Amino acid sequence: MFSKENKLEKFKDAETVIGPSIKVKGNFQGKGNIVVEGTVEGSLKTEADIFIGANAKVVANIESNDAAIHGEVNGNIKTRGYLAIGKSAKISGDIQYVEISIEKGALIIGNLTAVQEGKKSSKTKNEDEIIEEEIN
Repeated sequence: MFSKENKLEKFKDAETVIGPSIKVKGNFQGKGNIVVEGTVEGSLKTEADIFIGANAKVVANIESNDAAIHGEVNGNIKTRGYLAIGKSAKISGDIQYVEISIEKGALIIGNLTAVQEGKKSSKTKNEDEIIEEEIN
């Protein structure tokens, strides 16, 4: 669904949309795309993709194929594909990904771990290494 060139290709086909005025507590598990613009406490897991809007607040572990994070997430994120982290994102938790892009201004407190599809890699980076990469 996502690519480095077109991050939000098909979210109009989202199976679940949590609007900006909605606050929910619970565990979501599904096969379709999920869009969160409101507040979620619990867990989010899908075989498809997840989009977290700029004003969204999520206190949950997230697991998906691809994901785009633009809001606040307090929990671990695990993607089996591409993870796009927008400049307004504030993430507190560990992140696993196959491919990643991070826009300048995003705040991440936690470990980043690159994984090969289906396998965990030893490419864990801490904040100092990430800052050094951005500077160079």
